[in-house]
Amino acid sequence: MNMSLNAYSRQYRPLRPDTAQVQAAFDRAALTYDAAAVVQRQAAQGLLAHLLEYADALNIPLPLSAPVLDAGCGTGYALPLLAQHCPGQPLLALDVAPAMLRSSQHVLRGLQSAVPSLCATVCADLHALPLAAASLGLYWSSLALQWCHVPTALTEARRVLRPQALLAAATLGPGTLAELAKAFAYVDTHRHVLAFDDAACIGAALTDAGLVDVQLHRASFTLHYPHLRDVLAAIKSVGANRVGPAGRSPWLGRTGLLRLEQAYECLRTPAGLPLSYEVIYMLARAGA
Repeated sequence: MNMSLNAYSRQYRPLRPDTAQVQAAFDRAALTYDAAAVVQRQAAQGLLAHLLEYADALNIPLPLSAPVLDAGCGTGYALPLLAQHCPGQPLLALDVAPAMLRSSQHVLRGLQSAVPSLCATVCADLHALPLAAASLGLYWSSLALQWCHVPTALTEARRVLRPQALLAAATLGPGTLAELAKAFAYVDTHRHVLAFDDAACIGAALTDAGLVDVQLHRASFTLHYPHLRDVLAAIKSVGANRVGPAGRSPWLGRTGLLRLEQAYECLRTPAGLPLSYEVIYMLARAGA
């Protein structure tokens, strides 16, 4: 679904988790991430499809003759996809969580056996990339920007892109974890689910960063689980349980957990307890 930039508001949601909090959460989740990352894999595949369509429409051939960055690479699922479609180009795997980078080593070893000089890992924050200006041909980021202050991260992305280079990113939209947020509203008045940026904020951030030919697409994914404990375990397994807004009550207690379970049960479908994700895909290029 394409959306006109003319409709976009420029009201950002600046509150985001502290970088140290994000790093710690995903360090803890590194060993369980792959088994639970169903939506994350679907989002990466969808982003690749949009990137290929976008590049074809702009008559920009892949592979690009410049390094490729996977910003927020996690355990490395997208690295073989990028290597396949950008063969012969240096591939940088970057993540803020050292344990995630260690978990990506099995993927990198496979790639390095074919192109040993073209793969490298970098532990860094997406808000301050340790890369030279105008050094990349492709900035790729799949489901990492939602943990960032998006305008800052996209401005940094534009800085490291060469003229005419491409940006392809996926982030979570405000429909994400909607069922969980609704159930928590019956427990207390704290916000337990992060307020994800909407398309208006993202579109404004892209244009304000100096990127052009912006396209946005949206997709929805819904997973189903037998019990509340399975919902919470799935969120914990991908590291998102500890990456939330400041000021929330961290402990529910037995009574709070029971109320949460009762509220969530009202949302049950024949397939189980639903948990939705809204994915916003963004495509853009650096100007001349």
